[in-house]
Amino acid sequence: MEPQLEQIREQQKASWNKFSGGWRKWNAFTMDFLQPTGDEIIRCLAPKAGDQVLDIASGTGEPGLTIAALVKQGKVTLTDLSEDMLAVARDQAASKGIRNIDTIVCDVCELPFEDASFDAVSCRFGFMFFPDMALAAREMVRVLKPGGRLATAVWGSPEKNPWVTIIMGVINRTMQLPPPPPGAPGMFRCAAPGLLAGLFEQAGLKNTTEKEITGKLECGSPETYWDLHTEVGAPIVAAMSKADEKTREIIKKETFTLLQQKFPGNTAIDYAATVICGQK
Repeated sequence: MEPQLEQIREQQKASWNKFSGGWRKWNAFTMDFLQPTGDEIIRCLAPKAGDQVLDIASGTGEPGLTIAALVKQGKVTLTDLSEDMLAVARDQAASKGIRNIDTIVCDVCELPFEDASFDAVSCRFGFMFFPDMALAAREMVRVLKPGGRLATAVWGSPEKNPWVTIIMGVINRTMQLPPPPPGAPGMFRCAAPGLLAGLFEQAGLKNTTEKEITGKLECGSPETYWDLHTEVGAPIVAAMSKADEKTREIIKKETFTLLQQKFPGNTAIDYAATVICGQK
């Protein structure tokens, strides 16, 4: 990779290690929230009992751990840039009695596996952060066996995801943060229809499909919404770390006001993601 892309990768690695404690604390909550996208990835992959499966950007372990429970005679290899996030995944596996997994710290753009090593590859909410998405897709396809499937989930457009854009919008307006450069890693980088399907096809996949998954983030209270985002949302935490106490209170008050205006009486907040699948 080019030096600037390597720098982005190292920054991401440090960030995910730093916030692994927050993800450990909120793991049950966030995995419940994200489960529908994991379920769709698994439906697309249709793993068989003896399959060898690669889960990329595994974080705290899903959907890799659920897949491992399905491929009882096979194995799932969980990979991530962050050793600290994978430590959470190992603890989750132990608590569930799942033993047919390995964890490997590595970069998706330099996968340490032989060609055609895996029957299926999963990747949930990782693609939009990869410095070089085309190279990542080629590497995933390289390690996939002929006939194997690759499935990934990415976030839809910002207007369909108020669960996160509410607080991000308030922060950006209040602190007058500059927008990221076009194409820079970020949550909505892969939202355009057909973008990832095109990358998959260029990398050698066929029979690509896209399916939108919608649902709600069930917070229960504005306080839970605030605590979640300010403890696990790396961009949010990074921005808030530069705000003084008065600014933080302004952001919190406006966030609560918008939550009440847009979702009166509750904090079940809309989200939309897309699951893209292809076959080698």
